[in-house]
Amino acid sequence: MTISELLTTAIEKRQAMFLPENVSKTNCFRVFHGTVEGINGLTIDRYGDTWLVQSFHQTVEEDILTEISNVLSKKIPSPIVYNDRSKRHSRVLNSLGSNLNDSAETAQTIHENGLLFTSKLRHEGQDPWLFLDMRIGREFVGAHSKHKSVLNLFSYTCGIGIAAAVGGAERVVNVDFSSFALAAGKENAQLNDVVKQCEFVQSDVFPAIRQLAGLKVMGRGNKKLPDYPKLSATQFDLVFLDPPRFAKSPFGTVDLINDYQSLFKPAMLATKKGGMIVCCNNVAKVERKSWFSSLVRCVEKQGRSVSAHTWLTPHDDFPSFDDNHPLKIVALKIT
Repeated sequence: MTISELLTTAIEKRQAMFLPENVSKTNCFRVFHGTVEGINGLTIDRYGDTWLVQSFHQTVEEDILTEISNVLSKKIPSPIVYNDRSKRHSRVLNSLGSNLNDSAETAQTIHENGLLFTSKLRHEGQDPWLFLDMRIGREFVGAHSKHKSVLNLFSYTCGIGIAAAVGGAERVVNVDFSSFALAAGKENAQLNDVVKQCEFVQSDVFPAIRQLAGLKVMGRGNKKLPDYPKLSATQFDLVFLDPPRFAKSPFGTVDLINDYQSLFKPAMLATKKGGMIVCCNNVAKVERKSWFSSLVRCVEKQGRSVSAHTWLTPHDDFPSFDDNHPLKIVALKIT
């Protein structure tokens, strides 16, 4: 099938999302999930008033991009931003014309289930400011945060934290190392009138979570540790842990394949008895059952137990092979 045929089929499957009554509630969603729908590494999303086309394995040739543009423009005539992220580290490689560059670099306000978010499709980082596949996580946290204290780790632009605050959380602590991401998070808090409930901690997550868990801050090797914000030991009713696949810092290594526990253990210890920790793993090769078993073992080694758990599955605009989603999200109740 041609890209035009594949994309047209994908849009037809999502026809309900384009209905005015649904767009008025949520105007940001995935339109084409290429890995499952026919072209590996190609994604097409709707962010408010703009189409976003991204390629992660190979550059989209001009003739193919023209076909994509024709289909999208026929559906809704609006700017189409293409981010070529086909090389190492997924950094955007291509330049845009002046008009499209304005569309890509100018912030717009988008909405999802009544929540407002600032959106910019090109900025000093790599990814759009709102991860669309995490909609299910924001919905879950929003529904389970009333009168709760919430810790949002690797918060990026604080979408989870905003959902918690709008859902009635009394206190939300967002932790991320990126100053520009937290600045967007603060803008999101203002958009949703939840500034008073939200705190923003610019810090490497390792020292932050170890302090909150009452553990000693450690580093890799014998190198002198850089400065970091000092925090008091605190436990939260709900902890959300969504680390990147792999990252190194002087304080430790984030490795979702080989060492999820180095982050999960202190995050779990910062969870109140009877509280909940929501864990995310976005690595496709990590097998769901074995990962879950490793989480339970880690909890039990600390003398605690998992009394209940709930799996969260991304919405239908993110289809998967045999319902085996690369993004695995599980909420654990800890006693």
